[in-house]
Amino acid sequence: MATMVQAVRMALHVGETRLGVTDIFGEDVGPPLGGVFTATQGLKTAWNTPLDERGIVGAAIGLAMAGQCPVAEIQFCDYAFNTIDLLKLAGNTCWSSNGDWNCPLVLMTPVGAGIRGSIYHSHSFDAQATRLPGWKIVMPSNPLDAYGLMLSAIVDPNPVMVLLPKALLRVKAGPDELIPGEPEDDRTLSKMIDAPVGDRSSWEPRWPDTPDLFLPIGPLRLVRPGRDATVVTYGRYVPLARRIAEDLATEGLDIEVIDLRTLYPYDWDGLKASIRRTRRVLFVNEDTEITNFGEHLLRRTVEELFDELLAAPRLLAGKHLPGIGLADNLERASVPQREDIVASLRALCAETRSLSDFRAALALRLSKGNTDASEALALAYTRR
Repeated sequence: MATMVQAVRMALHVGETRLGVTDIFGEDVGPPLGGVFTATQGLKTAWNTPLDERGIVGAAIGLAMAGQCPVAEIQFCDYAFNTIDLLKLAGNTCWSSNGDWNCPLVLMTPVGAGIRGSIYHSHSFDAQATRLPGWKIVMPSNPLDAYGLMLSAIVDPNPVMVLLPKALLRVKAGPDELIPGEPEDDRTLSKMIDAPVGDRSSWEPRWPDTPDLFLPIGPLRLVRPGRDATVVTYGRYVPLARRIAEDLATEGLDIEVIDLRTLYPYDWDGLKASIRRTRRVLFVNEDTEITNFGEHLLRRTVEELFDELLAAPRLLAGKHLPGIGLADNLERASVPQREDIVASLRALCAETRSLSDFRAALALRLSKGNTDASEALALAYTRR
């Protein structure tokens, strides 16, 4: 029963032994540490770089352009902001060369709050990442997804960014999140692939026989079906949203939970289908609320689904602050907490647009020649 960080490590082992990964590198990525979160312990192609994020990204681009298959790590996403120009170059290589050149690299980095990392180790990077055309962006919420998405990232011919939520790196898999071939007992797995404390000079991992399990980049995951409202989230808030939905069911609220998994290219068809089912939606993430990725999804929801909604769509995101405070109360006040999500969902489910709103929307849709409008809005009336 792997944790997310163990799942990443096993995926990288598959990458270097069967999928052509040539270099895994970054600050403290090689021996003896094997990464600050231990994601690269025991890997044959892992090596250490200087403390130079621009050098790491530049080396990854150079290796990829030379025909290698690199996986680079930025130790904390907080230090990726000074590499934006290089990330843009990686993203535009295929486009600007009219498809003649690819840039097959993976960049992984831990993101978000939840570990009391304070101002320099708690930033999110999802909104910034989605502003880099040419990149695919994934963020797993469980070990099985981390394993499958990492393998898909490795074989992709162009750059993929794997954002790993720090708050979930040590969380063990649930019963439906086991990686095929891994031992179900977490202690057995730890003895096999976790480096011992102390002298590691003669230690060798014993890797479980896990398969080439590719999770497609793009499709979302329906975590929990519901009928009253949809929560759209990713990363650390997925397991929290699921627990909240189960608790709110005792109050008679049936909440659907969507794990986006891929921030780009995101599954708009899947999102749209869920929002049309519940007619209420709450977008939740921990990045700062100004020019938040959730704002893009909310804007598209309003533009395309406005006249089918029972309530105005909402965004719950982090405060627009320069950083996250070290003290527990400061961190909790900076990013959404359980009580914030519960309050937002209760308020969302209590809100219903007036009959006159629906009549106006119906008239608008019919004027545009949308003959399905009457059926859709009649369903909305019956559910009010």
